[in-house]
Amino acid sequence: MTVVDPAAGTGSVKLLVVEDDVEVAKAINRRMSAEGMEVETSIEGAAIVAKLDAGYSPWDVVVLDVGLPDISGMDLLHRFRETGALSSVIMLSGDDSAATAAVSMRAGAFHYLTKPFRPVELITTVHSAARFSRLRRQLVSTHHMFGDSSDSIMIGTSAGMRRVRASLARLADQNVSVLIQGESGTGKELVARELHERGGRRDKPFVALNCGSIPESLIDSELFGHAKGSFTGATTDRPGVFVEAHGGTLFLDEIGDMPIAVQARLLRVLQESEVRPVGGSGVRAVDVRVIAATHVNLETAVEREKFRKDLFYRLNVVVLAIPPLRERLDDLPVLAAHFLRKHGGSTPPTLSPDALEAISAYNWPGNVRELENALMHSIALRQGDVIGRESLPQHVIGRARGSSPIPLPSLDDKEEMKPLTEAKRLASTAFERAYLQRVMQRAHGSVSEAARLSGLDRTNFRRLLQRHGIDPQEFK
Repeated sequence: MTVVDPAAGTGSVKLLVVEDDVEVAKAINRRMSAEGMEVETSIEGAAIVAKLDAGYSPWDVVVLDVGLPDISGMDLLHRFRETGALSSVIMLSGDDSAATAAVSMRAGAFHYLTKPFRPVELITTVHSAARFSRLRRQLVSTHHMFGDSSDSIMIGTSAGMRRVRASLARLADQNVSVLIQGESGTGKELVARELHERGGRRDKPFVALNCGSIPESLIDSELFGHAKGSFTGATTDRPGVFVEAHGGTLFLDEIGDMPIAVQARLLRVLQESEVRPVGGSGVRAVDVRVIAATHVNLETAVEREKFRKDLFYRLNVVVLAIPPLRERLDDLPVLAAHFLRKHGGSTPPTLSPDALEAISAYNWPGNVRELENALMHSIALRQGDVIGRESLPQHVIGRARGSSPIPLPSLDDKEEMKPLTEAKRLASTAFERAYLQRVMQRAHGSVSEAARLSGLDRTNFRRLLQRHGIDPQEFK
């Protein structure tokens, strides 16, 4: 019998504690409830067997004592596996022998803890087990909870992604300019496509242009078009992206990298709704919704006179911020499951608990795009149906185990304690800078080699160096 799992896709962790020592059960209940978990306790294993046999298993994680009075804890563990329940089971025992632990793990336990255990050890293990349960649910689900689109930016249940979805719902049918802000790899173009597909222009073209990848000498032609013979190589007329997107949506990616001279001509098009091709004598009216995106802070760029203030205000009607992956790690299991289903074939592999913990411990400077690439790498190198930690890219494993710890905020009583969000941001920034310096040292100042070692493309890696003010020449 396959167990119905009503907990799939919900927010808080549902925890079952099966423990005949009432005081231990109460202590676990108090501590885990304080962590925001929904806790259920039972002293009878037989009652849990009855629920499993009835096809009911709402728990994300089960903390199960090996020595129960009415049924062996190991037998109950087997029942969880036999019924197909997707709960992750953590075994508890006063026996600290390696043999007992090994038997539990072979029988399908997620982890094994020996009494007495530290509360922080149990909390960490339960959270890890909950992530693993969410991953398994997504892999066995017959319908993806976020739709069938293989590239949907809607994936995720974190607060940040809920805000993005709410903003998309409000903005889709509004014909206003939207500025999407987010780091490279967060899915800014996917957000722009969602806005287009949900709006009234969905039947018209969606045209994307990366402003940072086009030489300055050609960007006018790409944007506004050119007439035949207007410059060397212009053998035919070219309409330009504004004309190509007429009636639809034009997505200008990395607009913060657009040359200042071109910005003035872009502003005129936005104001007049007409374009004049390079070398042409006439103008053409265009009806285009412009969505721009950038990884840089445009307000700072305006202050430094790198970006026109009037263009900034024209584009900055509505700002949509996409959170980096390190700020939405709760979404890792569902994102991982999505990419495993997308690239894993008809029978997608799953991640081992160690592999899931490794990707959860990594900082993901390349965001969702880097995660997808890492999982494609792992799918190619896996042995069997389970991706082990050894199949992950080396830079992910290196960060997850044995690397320098992230600097923690001071706990000096005389120093004002920062809010958790601010402290996490500062710690993440400090780690990212330290990581970049270490990898540049190892690469002896070679940006290309450092990018290869870190698993990023050269352009994104160089942007990270610029963000942190790191000069590659200092490491040569």
